[in-house]
Amino acid sequence: MAKKAPTDAQSRAQVRQYVAKLPSATRKRFRELADTIHKSARGGSDVISYGVPAIRMNGRILVWYAGWKNHIAMYPVSATDRAFAAGKGFKTAKGTVQFPLDDPLPVSLVKRLVKSRMRALKAAAKA
Repeated sequence: MAKKAPTDAQSRAQVRQYVAKLPSATRKRFRELADTIHKSARGGSDVISYGVPAIRMNGRILVWYAGWKNHIAMYPVSATDRAFAAGKGFKTAKGTVQFPLDDPLPVSLVKRLVKSRMRALKAAAKA
């Protein structure tokens, strides 16, 4: 029997539970990241995927975002966007950009990453 997808309300509750488990120092930055992603991806819905919050648009995951002890992060990020973020001084790894908790969130960079991912999903849908 196929597993039923959670409702929007259930997904939001799962995200709230995720946030509640974060270290207190991480929560504020995480919420800033989440708010910036949501503002950039209007019409997206919250889900938990692979154990972390994500935004789903048009049936596909747009981005995942997570909070850790010393940083917050976004996934997936293209190689081009990772190189751009690295050039701005942010730590990157395959598919991710990390934002340290001690620095202000680079809102314009986050918006750029989300918009880039939206373009990539749109191009993939056309192919």
